[in-house]
Amino acid sequence: MKLGRIVGNVVATRKDDRLVGHKLLVLQILRPQAGGDLVAVEDKDGFLVAVDLVGAGIGETVLFCSGSSARASAAEGASPIDAAVVGIVDSLDVDLEAR
Repeated sequence: MKLGRIVGNVVATRKDDRLVGHKLLVLQILRPQAGGDLVAVEDKDGFLVAVDLVGAGIGETVLFCSGSSARASAAEGASPIDAAVVGIVDSLDVDLEAR
C-alpha cells in the first residue's frame, strides 16, 4: 500500500461497464520526509485515478493499492481497475531516523 491525498473527482459518463457504480478519485501520491511530514511526489507519475472503496473525500490522506491488489480489493477480478483507495488515514507517525 501507498499513501496519497485526494485532490479531485473524475466524472465519466461513458466508461467500461465494469466501472459503472464506482466513484473515481484523483489522488496525489505522498512520501514521508524527515520530521514525519508527508510531501507530494512532484513528477509526471505523481497523480493517478483510483476507485474509491471507502468513501474518501477531497483533502483526505488515504491508503491505496495498485495492480492486482486493487482488483482483488474491489472484488472485480477482470476489471480495468489499476488503483483503489482502501483506507482513510486518521493519524500517521513516521520516524525515518529509526532503524
